[in-house]
Amino acid sequence: MILAVLSLLLCQLLGEVVSQTWALPVPGPVLGMVLLAGLLVWRGRLNSDIARAADFLLGHLSLFFVPAAVGVMANGARIARECVPICVAILVSTVLTIIVSALVFQAVMRAMGRDEQP
Repeated sequence: MILAVLSLLLCQLLGEVVSQTWALPVPGPVLGMVLLAGLLVWRGRLNSDIARAADFLLGHLSLFFVPAAVGVMANGARIARECVPICVAILVSTVLTIIVSALVFQAVMRAMGRDEQP
């Protein structure tokens, strides 16, 4: 299981290196997940050790929110000052996500030949 966790961390590290090297606007861990997904598709199967390591990490996912909560507590005054722009950004990004998700869903349904309307 240690090698599986090492593999997950290595994918994250490679994603971070690529993101920093080419100054990409995509976070390194996201690139690492894409790399991991590509490797798993290329292999054609999921290694049971990686599955167990991922399940373990997902089982303790709430612990990963502790640093974010501490950051919110430490920067409470700044967040209060910039509450309106933060709320607008959250609202706009949520609406855009819903719209893009609906459009992608419709495109996939059309591509699959299931574009019947109720």
